[in-house]
Amino acid sequence: MLENISWTAIIIATVISMGIGAAWYSIFTNPWIAANGFSEEQIKSINANDTPIIYIIAAICHLVMAIVLSGVIFHSSGDVITIGDGLLTAFLIWLGFVFTSMTVNHRFQFKPWSLTVIDSGHYLIVMLAQGTIIGWFLS
Repeated sequence: MLENISWTAIIIATVISMGIGAAWYSIFTNPWIAANGFSEEQIKSINANDTPIIYIIAAICHLVMAIVLSGVIFHSSGDVITIGDGLLTAFLIWLGFVFTSMTVNHRFQFKPWSLTVIDSGHYLIVMLAQGTIIGWFLS
């Protein structure tokens, strides 16, 4: 599998994913904080941005996501891979694994649906961006 990976696509997809997260949560900061029910101390920590390790973990996770998505796109597509293959594969993975997992977790955590919409919406955009980039590079 690793010999079929476009590392350029993986790095671009990872960087773009981080940018999407920054933009998404900048737009939805207040509703996201409210939906999570954070304490004043947690809100101060978020505002102070004093937890850089979170961003390192996010980057590593987006990197792993792009690598795995690339493998799934490669193995599930035919001889000719298209951007459409990347988009469809990304959407199906998001729907079948990301959205469903967040929905279950948030319901058991008694979190509001608004949190599920915000968080899963973020990952829908991330997955579609990664699928597009990977599909383009593999085509």
